[in-house]
Amino acid sequence: MSYDEAELLIPSDTYKKAGVIFGTQICTKYMRQFVYKILPDGFYLLDVKKTDERIRIVGKFLSTFDPQKIVVVSSRIYGQRPIAMMCSKIGCNPVTGRVIPGIFTNPNLEEYIEPEVVVLTDTRTDKQALIEASKIGIPVVALSDTDNKVEDVDLIIPANNKGRRSLALIYWLLTREIMRNRGILAPNQEPDFTYEDFITSRIKK
Repeated sequence: MSYDEAELLIPSDTYKKAGVIFGTQICTKYMRQFVYKILPDGFYLLDVKKTDERIRIVGKFLSTFDPQKIVVVSSRIYGQRPIAMMCSKIGCNPVTGRVIPGIFTNPNLEEYIEPEVVVLTDTRTDKQALIEASKIGIPVVALSDTDNKVEDVDLIIPANNKGRRSLALIYWLLTREIMRNRGILAPNQEPDFTYEDFITSRIKK
């Protein structure tokens, strides 16, 4: 993997330590373009540079929307704190847990939201939101692991979308990028919150 560390948003080691680049033992056809290599045990590793590039692209894309028209979804437990933190910082709408059928399509529902763009943590667990966003023709951004199907997704971020540290880091970076693109932060200014603030506590068994 050849790239200049200075070109990345954060050091590649930070991505690796958070587990962002660790995929599964399954890789869908579309996701192969984001794979760096396959480990001896069959797990796929994602290309950190491509993940970094997509975070930049998505951050710039999302910054063009009114934050109140952005909906960020996570049925996954480890994604719920990160998206709540992101939305508290930039003013978007978090949808956590089970997605209520009709949330984007039925104005009579109490939970009804009228988004202009939807961000999904996982196309599999957030499938209801994906179906509804596709039905009404609004753009869908999704974090996609190597085993994810990405039909009806307009823009993906290749990343481990299951780990609590990985999800925290991705959503923290997106938050920082949106704030920088909107001029809330200077181009190289750090926010007054860290990626650790986005990490969900471990689930006790």
